[in-house]
Amino acid sequence: MKKKSLSLLLIAIGLVGCASNQAAHTGTQGARTEICKATTEAEIASLFDRWNQALQTGDPHKVVANYAERSILLPTVSNKPRLTPAEKEDYFHHFLENRPSGKIDLRTIEIGCNTAVDAGLYTFTFAKTGAVVSGRYTYTYRWNGSEWLITSHHSSAMPEKK
Repeated sequence: MKKKSLSLLLIAIGLVGCASNQAAHTGTQGARTEICKATTEAEIASLFDRWNQALQTGDPHKVVANYAERSILLPTVSNKPRLTPAEKEDYFHHFLENRPSGKIDLRTIEIGCNTAVDAGLYTFTFAKTGAVVSGRYTYTYRWNGSEWLITSHHSSAMPEKK
């Protein structure tokens, strides 16, 4: 009887080993499931308003708070990509000196699972100088579990003068 119980135990262990080995080969072991944040185009559009309101404070730190820790800023008036919060703050410190205010002229929004893209055209008016600059933009966002943050921001002046 002991021999039969031992044989059954060894067969059971072997079957468990085969099942776990099969899972490893099929990629089902440790599979992640992601819960997607429900959102709307209006909510994603409001993220530009949040960023623009941060500009109005004149505080570069408040502007940079809109960006994810791992993000990139490819700004309009600098050739240097900004990767770290300190690099972004440095850029906005100078950009904010002329008191900019942005307005969306045309946009398209795409929504994915915990990601969104807002791209289009915008115009900045600089209160200090009176200058008006039209540009193209792309913001990509990621939901971090509690808020939407910018993961990439590309901005460039329009190449053709009006």
